[in-house]
Amino acid sequence: MGNDLETTQLLEPGAPGGAAVVGHPPATPTAASTAALNATKESLEDYTLRFAPRSYRKWSAGVVATSALGGIAYLADFSIGANIGISYGTVNAILGIVVAAVVIFATGFPLAYYAARYNIDLDLITRGSGFGYYGSVVTNVIFATFTFIFFALEGSIMAQGLELGLGIPQWLGYAASTMVIIPLVIYGMNTLAKLQVWTTPLWLLLMVVPVGYLLVSHPESIDSFFAYTGASGDGGPNLASVMLAAGVCLSLMAQIAEQIDYLRFMPPRTDANRSAWWRAVILAGPGWVIFGAVKQTVGMFIAIYLIATLDPAASATANEPVHQFLGVYQEMMPAWLAMTLAVVLVVISQIKINVTNAYSGSLAWTNSFTRITKTYPGRMVFVVVNLLIALVLMEANMFDFLNTILGFYANCAMAWVVTVASDIAINKYLLKISPKVPEFRRGMLYAVNPVGFVSMLVSAGVSIAVFFGAFGAMIQPYSPIFAVGLALVLPPVLAVLTRGRYYLRRADDGIDLPMFDTDGNPSDAKLLCHVTGLEFERPDMVRSAQDAPDGGPQYVSSLALSTDKTGELVLPRQQ
Repeated sequence: MGNDLETTQLLEPGAPGGAAVVGHPPATPTAASTAALNATKESLEDYTLRFAPRSYRKWSAGVVATSALGGIAYLADFSIGANIGISYGTVNAILGIVVAAVVIFATGFPLAYYAARYNIDLDLITRGSGFGYYGSVVTNVIFATFTFIFFALEGSIMAQGLELGLGIPQWLGYAASTMVIIPLVIYGMNTLAKLQVWTTPLWLLLMVVPVGYLLVSHPESIDSFFAYTGASGDGGPNLASVMLAAGVCLSLMAQIAEQIDYLRFMPPRTDANRSAWWRAVILAGPGWVIFGAVKQTVGMFIAIYLIATLDPAASATANEPVHQFLGVYQEMMPAWLAMTLAVVLVVISQIKINVTNAYSGSLAWTNSFTRITKTYPGRMVFVVVNLLIALVLMEANMFDFLNTILGFYANCAMAWVVTVASDIAINKYLLKISPKVPEFRRGMLYAVNPVGFVSMLVSAGVSIAVFFGAFGAMIQPYSPIFAVGLALVLPPVLAVLTRGRYYLRRADDGIDLPMFDTDGNPSDAKLLCHVTGLEFERPDMVRSAQDAPDGGPQYVSSLALSTDKTGELVLPRQQ
């Protein structure tokens, strides 16, 4: 592509040091280019469909990690821990938590690394990790489902707190917990980062102090905790119970996608920040599950304390975080103050996680809709859609069948995440069949890659059938093993069988500029998109199939390509 050297040099407005931008000025705007420009401008704040450029990523590794970990302030872990502890006993529940944590950490690490290193979200990673450009739409739906399920769960917890503390009917509390999130999620990462950083210290104080008080003032509660055998009294060590408990905890596997929605804004990795960079990626990426496992265990501990020490009848509400913390607070302080702090904790926790659920869910829905329809309706449309679905779940009282919902969903989440992790770890690094650099741009990928797409469908389908007893009651508790095992093994098998031919439609994007800088980070060189007239960084660009009037090359952004309904801008497949 030697003609690239002869292209017009345009000075980027405001570019530091007079950085050069390569490309031809845009032609007279058309309806298609106007639509692409509108989509581009609206997505500049959150980079909904795109690579997150270096020019936007101004946060330190520590700020990104704090923001990401602020999103795991949810109280659902306390409910999950309480539910599995009450159902299966302490020993089985703890073993189930450990099993789930190990699986989640191991599979989350390669995904978190790719997000932070290449500055793309999990949908874009999934596209180039065995699914193809349209194949990852189904995984986006899986992730969007995760966000509205857990939004509804957290909203239900907040409604319980408002009813207990302020006497607000639950139906109205559901609506309030939904509506309060909308104005907070409009402005994307800038607002979310500030919210998470400012609220984390108070949240930690309200969370840690009562647990510490309980351990110090009631040391006998530790013995009661480990002796608890479940509501039925037969919760001795049992592999089936461990796997059932693990299955519920594994429903949180898709949380890595929400962590990645923050980690994609990590700064470039250099020799100067290497230690801080890795620490942030590990702690805020797969490391979230360590904090999650601790919260699940604490939720179980408090619930068992309330049941075994205070009131056996408390099992009816011991799985509700507001009642858990209220019970402990009441032993520390006057009733009015205990109630106030319990409600404050619930509200802060719900807001911290549900702004992330709403934000990430809107990204997932928007990605899928835009790819399928070639139309960008605006992220806020899907914020509202996602929250309406969550509100319906809350009004349907999902808390009453929480274990079933989470156990079923876990099979889908495991099939997706483990398939992607398997492609990265085995197909990219061990077998070297899958391209190591993740590709996400339209025209560079096939529509569907059977390696990941088929692997996920098979593993999800088989594990769901096992979960619902299709193969008998004896193996029903072991559906997580089928989901993880098949999703781990099938991608390398299919990659070998297909010889990797469906990963890349093109290996050359037509741009004679390096994709990475000398440190291996995505390049910040700018190219002009001839459709929108805006400059984009090198990793987000492809040569357009339409040459300039003088016959020279033109370039197009990945977002403009995603809204190209005619396909005229898409480069032909390389033979």
